[in-house]
Amino acid sequence: MITFIGKNQKTILLTILIILNAILAVRGDDAVGIGGEKKNTIEIRDFMFSPPTLTVRAGEKITWINRDDEPHTVVSVGKNFQKSSALDTDQEFTITAVAPGTYEYFCSVHPKMTGTIVVLQ
Repeated sequence: MITFIGKNQKTILLTILIILNAILAVRGDDAVGIGGEKKNTIEIRDFMFSPPTLTVRAGEKITWINRDDEPHTVVSVGKNFQKSSALDTDQEFTITAVAPGTYEYFCSVHPKMTGTIVVLQ
């Protein structure tokens, strides 16, 4: 059986999708990807890491995506994780959070760009 939805139902569904998207945007690091896995993504945009602080659990993956037109790197202040190569537009760099702690990082090309990862048990 094929069911068509009317204009009012489309408006309601669109409103629900907009609200859900806004909730996920506010929650940031709690966003869920396809298949239900937690998605820990940090976007590099406008010469900033967003979110500037990300909290994850040990064993979870963290991915940086460069959305700028300039290359950027991800470098741990205490050399707690492998540094990235220069990331061009839309390139990604992923690590796995290992030991609990607070880890600061920066872009070696633009050292004023900084961020923090908090790894929980």
